[in-house]
Amino acid sequence: MSQFAESGASSRHARLGVDIGGTFTDFVLEAGERRHTHKRLTTPDAPERAVLEGIAHLLHETGIAAGDLDTIIHGTTLATNAVIERRGARTALLTTEGFRDVIETGFEARADHYDLRVRQPTPLIHRDLRFTIAGRMSAQGEELQALDMDALEDIARSLDAHEIESLAIGFMHSYRDSRHEQQAGQWLAARLPGLSISLSSDVSPEVREFERFSTTAVNAYVRPLMHSYLTRLAAALASLSIHAPLLLMTSDGSLCDVDTARRLPVRLLESGPAGGALMAAHVSKSLGLSQVLSLDIGGTTAKLCFIDEGRPHMSRSLEVARLYRFKPGSGIPLRIPVVELCEIGAGGGSIARVDTLGRVQVGPVSAGSVPGPACYGQGGERATLTDAHLFAGRLDPAWFAAGTLALDADAARRALESDIAAPLRIDADAASYAVAEIADEAMACAAREHAIELGKSVAGRTLIAFGGSAPLHAARLAEKLGIDRVVIPTAAGVGSAFGFLLAPVAFDAVRSRIEPLMQVDVDAVNALLATLEAEAALIVGKVVPRDSCSIEVTVSMRYRGQGHELQVALPAARLDADAHAILRERFEAVYLARFGRLVPRAPIEMLGWSVRLSAPPRDLRAAPVGHAAASVAAATTAEPIPTAERRVLDQSRRERVTSRFYRRDQLAAGAFVCGPVVIVDRETTVVVPPNFDARVDRSGHLLLERRTPLKENA
Repeated sequence: MSQFAESGASSRHARLGVDIGGTFTDFVLEAGERRHTHKRLTTPDAPERAVLEGIAHLLHETGIAAGDLDTIIHGTTLATNAVIERRGARTALLTTEGFRDVIETGFEARADHYDLRVRQPTPLIHRDLRFTIAGRMSAQGEELQALDMDALEDIARSLDAHEIESLAIGFMHSYRDSRHEQQAGQWLAARLPGLSISLSSDVSPEVREFERFSTTAVNAYVRPLMHSYLTRLAAALASLSIHAPLLLMTSDGSLCDVDTARRLPVRLLESGPAGGALMAAHVSKSLGLSQVLSLDIGGTTAKLCFIDEGRPHMSRSLEVARLYRFKPGSGIPLRIPVVELCEIGAGGGSIARVDTLGRVQVGPVSAGSVPGPACYGQGGERATLTDAHLFAGRLDPAWFAAGTLALDADAARRALESDIAAPLRIDADAASYAVAEIADEAMACAAREHAIELGKSVAGRTLIAFGGSAPLHAARLAEKLGIDRVVIPTAAGVGSAFGFLLAPVAFDAVRSRIEPLMQVDVDAVNALLATLEAEAALIVGKVVPRDSCSIEVTVSMRYRGQGHELQVALPAARLDADAHAILRERFEAVYLARFGRLVPRAPIEMLGWSVRLSAPPRDLRAAPVGHAAASVAAATTAEPIPTAERRVLDQSRRERVTSRFYRRDQLAAGAFVCGPVVIVDRETTVVVPPNFDARVDRSGHLLLERRTPLKENA
């Protein structure tokens, strides 16, 4: 599924973004003023195989030489899947005496307070592999008890006997003073040179030992796997004569070098969705949209992200491998910087079924790339969301994935009739409607709930939809949320990979420091900020010059006694004499925006500081995609010519309507069409229902706008 340059369009200095998803691996190659895209099924048994095959395919189709690649930017679900599927390294934990069971007791909370049979997630590290050692630091960083170095020999023998591959070390209060962790780590590294060691003071130097130990355990669990994968990938790229630097996408929308990715693979867990949020933020800024809701739907999940003034909402916490997949509190909590996303199990490969109460359910289980939906013809027999769309007439079976994957409409019908229609005694049209409607309603509910959690509103926003499946659902979701405008960007089907090309090289260094606002030691905090800046510079400086980077300082603040804090951005890299007043003013502005009220006379306290060092983000122009270049370059008012007309099931009317089909690469800038219309792109399909119109802007983006009620009834 590639788009390639016209003859002679090859250009030196090309950059490549590669995103491995649960179903497809996406590629975006930017060469000069051209952009080339490609999409192929993921190879879960060896993820690098799809990467290498896709790169070789793109280089061949575009005529670009391997030596012309300047940079490869990569995001992958490998670490996430390893945690979910419990196939990481054999890992042990070394912790402070008396705290062996912290990662198992957790918050002593339940994901569902009303389910008497609710299960708790099993720790990644079994109790038999959790070791303790005497030695203690205070919360102020004072040594209360020296580390028992003599005990390390027995621990080393136990690690060796249990054939431990990776070790997580997490001691109490190491975020204030890491001496004990450093001593233990250095001694064990010398004693067991083949052992991979992760220190909590390096991975997540923040308060709350459960999240800190948990984050370190996950890092240790996936570190050997990611080290092996990145080493194999680098060697395979070299075998193709590709010597361009390999950069990795992180969960907070920034890039890091391979060495940092090998050391801190936990920061890669949500790399793909972060890239998609960056792409949506870029589009929002280019179109002058101040309030946006992004919708990213692939083969497995749907991700929603609020974007204000061109910046995605950020967080410092994440939960992975949920036992009840999309229920908060049922997974493993992590403390890493991350783009704030709401995720539900509704993707193109999500399996549809009828439960014991006679209700249609969609997801969270996905057919993935192997065997895939029934219509893929690769052995899948269960009905999926993609099968529902195909039967409803929304997909062109001969041009799915740019014609590289022929869809079997009869297989889709059989799966829908067997799994949905027969149990409910309805026809296949009603079954197809039900599957898509359940998925759409689940997304709408998730968007509303996420908005409430963040203190935001969906009203008045623009929906930016991308990913292989999102443009199929975007207009219907907009109807449910009361949104009047939808944007389908160029290269929407490979949005995350495109976002990788927009990401800056950056790193967040954090450290906890708890103190009341009115007792903040300005000199001590400035010294800490200088230390954090130096830490970030060591990593960022491997890729870009330090003097080209900007610096952002954030402080975690809350009212004393509260269980959670807010991230407050500061106007300068250092505190000055007015620090107390500025900190209070900034905190109250953020708190008021989030909760709508302040807590008068309540004391405020600081919990920790973060310094982000980042290179200037790359400002990509709206480069033409493949052969669409000529049409995008010149506006037109000519009536586009449809490629076909078919009866398509409309979700709002619950009946089939005659819809015209267009190829997106044949719609010039300025082209305008009235719904009902289906626009077939190389990597996705856009559904324009009867109450929406669509036009192509100068950059090639599709803008869908709802007609007024008066116009609808005319």
